[in-house]
Amino acid sequence: MTQDVIALTPQMPDTRTLLAGLHAGGPDLRVGEAGGGSVVQLCTAGGQALVSVEAPRYVQVPGEVARLLGPDVDAESPVWWTEARATSSVEGAARLAGSVAGRLVAVHGGTVWPRGAGHTDVVTGLADAAADAVPLGVDLLTDEAAVVIQGRPVVAATTWLTDIVSNAARTGRELQIVTPPGTRLTFPARTLLDGLPSRWVVHDPECGYYDGLSGAVLHWNGERFAPAVGDSPQIADTFRPRPGTEGEQQLLLSIRTVHPADEHLVLGGALEQAWRTLTGAPPAGWSTAEPINVPWSPRQLTDLARTRAQRSLPTWTVADGAPDRPAIATTRTVHTRAGVEEHITLAVGHSADADTTADALAELAEALSARHNLATMIGQLRTARADLTVPAHHEPPPVPLTFTLGPDAVAELGKDHLDRIHGAFAPARLGPATRPALHHTLGDGTDPTAWQRLRQINDYVNGARQTEQAGESVARTGAATVADSTPLRRRG
Repeated sequence: MTQDVIALTPQMPDTRTLLAGLHAGGPDLRVGEAGGGSVVQLCTAGGQALVSVEAPRYVQVPGEVARLLGPDVDAESPVWWTEARATSSVEGAARLAGSVAGRLVAVHGGTVWPRGAGHTDVVTGLADAAADAVPLGVDLLTDEAAVVIQGRPVVAATTWLTDIVSNAARTGRELQIVTPPGTRLTFPARTLLDGLPSRWVVHDPECGYYDGLSGAVLHWNGERFAPAVGDSPQIADTFRPRPGTEGEQQLLLSIRTVHPADEHLVLGGALEQAWRTLTGAPPAGWSTAEPINVPWSPRQLTDLARTRAQRSLPTWTVADGAPDRPAIATTRTVHTRAGVEEHITLAVGHSADADTTADALAELAEALSARHNLATMIGQLRTARADLTVPAHHEPPPVPLTFTLGPDAVAELGKDHLDRIHGAFAPARLGPATRPALHHTLGDGTDPTAWQRLRQINDYVNGARQTEQAGESVARTGAATVADSTPLRRRG
């Protein structure tokens, strides 16, 4: 298991202190760089990476340390977060990571997580691993899978995990994260895994291995963890629902906006509007990974997205709210033919005695349509943990609440299709009559037949678009035929 050790200090570790930490393995180890210089590695003489130390992150967002490491950690934001990760392929590397973190805390104060891992001893005698050593952060590498074993209470979308995701996707491997049954995923980590072949593997000593999201019993087939072969998947008994979160709910929004690509564009407005409407305040912070460390700034977010767009790269970011009002979001920003698109997934947690604010979705849809170039928005409700983490046991799937089609999308359908939608599904018109958005109420979040209504609307809208596109194609083909034949007729 890869050992993660984190130094939480009130002061930024300076260069001298970092060098002292890097000498925790004595004079025989070499120092290298990775991640474009953002990661320092302690390596053996043969080049085997033992410990990777990420650049310190100044976590200014309240509640981030407790959210990711647990409420018992004695550290409050703002705090400097310096993470050291030891390879699992060399015995003693974990003690080396603990010494690096312990030396930082010995100079600057603070605490080391996990408790008891920090010390200041010199760790020597670390030999090169076998020839089949795997990249740092990965515990087992096969032709089909990159397996990462984690013992943290919460697996987050950290910088190292996003790097492993990218490497797995580039090499065509499935990412498999193996954890104990008590581990949970953060909402961003869960959405990150949705974007590529991946599996959350839970190791329960009583029942073996199972999928943490589906409950399917898993076996190691020599290359990766896979469901047992059979007529139907076997579900682990321990995947059954657990008591303790009765009445807690999550309001989930999927928002897509499309903006004209111009120099005056400022991103993040749609997300901030949704956050204010549903929680009464803007996001507390944002980042490109967890921990979320930078105070909320649409301008900085826009500058990052613009820089990456110049290299034809999308931008993936996460945002968090205040600790007393659980909300978290991921946004993928990409430049397409239509313009600059924001794909936002926002989750808001509600305790058993709190209003889910589902009634505010029509208000939000109107605001997004009027001021933030809304294309589509889907609202869903589910019974699940209010802290928005994902446990390794069954939680009911979400049920659709609303579906909104933005003004541009409505205009593309044309009046005939618009009238038919009104006749078939009776949506509410939002905004000016000449350029409305359509807001459909699908249910109250408890009726599963709302999925059928959402599919019907989606099929109708897509069918209308395909019909329109086919008509345009026929028109273009006919026009081209006439144009091509005209000179021939003239010659005749």
